[in-house]
Amino acid sequence: MKVSSAASIASSLSQARVADAVSTLVLKKALELQAQQAAQLIAALPQTAPSAPAHLGQNIDVRV
Repeated sequence: MKVSSAASIASSLSQARVADAVSTLVLKKALELQAQQAAQLIAALPQTAPSAPAHLGQNIDVRV
């Protein structure tokens, strides 16, 4: 194997590793942003009081 071809292979592997690392970092950042947006959406939901009194819905009528 020639020295130039070995250097070329090493360079290609190095570039592939860098590309993989960049892709991983971009994915992590996208997931972080998505988690932040989901938390903001959940926080923006209005807190509502129950629409029916608490004593309703506790009994079930069963007819056979």
